Amino acid sequence: MKKTLLTFALIICAVLTGTAQDVVGKWKTIDDETGKPKSTVEIYKQNGKIYGKVIEIVDPTKRDATCVDCPGDAKGKPIIGLVILKDLEKDGDEYSGGTILDPNNGKVYKCLIALESPNKLKVRGYIGFSLMGRSQYWERVK
Repeated sequence: MKKTLLTFALIICAVLTGTAQDVVGKWKTIDDETGKPKSTVEIYKQNGKIYGKVIEIVDPTKRDATCVDCPGDAKGKPIIGLVILKDLEKDGDEYSGGTILDPNNGKVYKCLIALESPNKLKVRGYIGFSLMGRSQYWERVK
């Protein structure tokens, strides 16, 4: 009986730990200059890949903003609802091989994301290779 309870407890812990270590969920983006929350991005899985879309903009004066300089079918679309993370695939402890769109300037960068902790996500956009880029840290919405 004790073995059964111990096994069950270990399985429950493994499941809970695995869930907490997933990038899927809602994340607050942080403004580099002010250090304050700027938006909320919902990260989700679709067809085995990771995507992220803007679901909230904190500044009420920017909530109706559109992506003026975005390429392709994103051009002129509202930023709320815009998919900014695309086609990321799991590669060890990080997700890479996809892109991130900066709706402020319409530029698309290669991207990788990785959990720094259960509630802190490193998001790196770069051109060429990952050493030539910039990282942001997003906070999980609780």
